[in-house]
Amino acid sequence: MNDTDAAIDALLAELGGTWETVEQITTARERLIAALPGWELPAAYGIATVAPDGTVAFARANIGVHPLPAVVLSTVLGHVAGSAAFLLDATSLAQAIRLLAPAEACTAYEHPNLATWRDVQKAVADGDTVVAVFLSDRDYWGDDPAVLALKDLADAEA
Repeated sequence: MNDTDAAIDALLAELGGTWETVEQITTARERLIAALPGWELPAAYGIATVAPDGTVAFARANIGVHPLPAVVLSTVLGHVAGSAAFLLDATSLAQAIRLLAPAEACTAYEHPNLATWRDVQKAVADGDTVVAVFLSDRDYWGDDPAVLALKDLADAEA
């Protein structure tokens, strides 16, 4: 067990193993945010595969929506703010799924991120390169190809 697993265990012990109501999800989200001082909700975030030629394909991109999965990914990856892409290995993805899974008990939401993350687990198991990408704002001018791909998606939806 690593430090992230221990932190997830502690959070789930505190928050409960199922979040059946909107209020419980809100409480969980706010608790996770409080545990990441300085955390900022990104303008967009998502999970993408990266082909050998560098092509970035988003399995799921969220533009201005779904803050709980954003803070779950941030918790697992240690991301607080800014635009960045992180390699998402099997362990990190499993941790993110484990931390988000209690929300699926709430039938007020559909949980598209959780479903996508579970699908992406197969790609990771097959050896595909998978990244979690955060875009802090649409004024990003860096050179990370995954962040630029997410910026393009966000701009297309604007």
